[in-house]
Amino acid sequence: MIVADDQEIARTGLRMILDLQPGIEVIAEAGDGRRAVELARRLRPDVCLFDIRMPALDGIEATRLLAGPEVADPIAVVVITTFDLDEYVYAALRAGARGFLLKDAGPALLSQAVRAAAAGDALIAPSITARLLGAFAGAAPSGPLAQPIEALTDREEQILATVARGRTNSEIAAELHISLSTVKSHVASLMTKLGVRNRVEIAMWAYETNRIRR
Repeated sequence: MIVADDQEIARTGLRMILDLQPGIEVIAEAGDGRRAVELARRLRPDVCLFDIRMPALDGIEATRLLAGPEVADPIAVVVITTFDLDEYVYAALRAGARGFLLKDAGPALLSQAVRAAAAGDALIAPSITARLLGAFAGAAPSGPLAQPIEALTDREEQILATVARGRTNSEIAAELHISLSTVKSHVASLMTKLGVRNRVEIAMWAYETNRIRR
């Protein structure tokens, strides 16, 4: 993976934490967003970890260039920041980020977010999940609400609600008394029916269509 942060001490700390995790290896570092994009396009890492505030190109624009809706072959990006601001989260997820963490998240959550992104899933800091996704309800564009390709089943509606509230697959399985594999199957079905790429986009869809209210 690639780590990009304009503060060398922050990059060093993140690299040390990540390199200690089994199966995770930092192959390059960058001090600004433009360099990060260049490295990512050349090295094609499984995951990029980007700070939001960087010179030359900020983390959100770098994310958009590598993982945005118009990118044919996107690279997974997790955004990390010191600032717990809704507008940052909204912009990062809109740009295609598969994760959003605060820098005080800790090694366990950091590695969990990286692994989730590498697996095609998405994770955002639980402490801000419901609040920040709720911001999508107020920021959704006017006009006709997006409809699923195929009607959702009652169980899928239940899964939709739990995903939108930031629950993990294991938590959903326990809450609904179903197996983990069943949860994964329903989440995959939701992504297909909603035309989205990961669980963060599932949650965004739920809020934007007023399925979930703050």
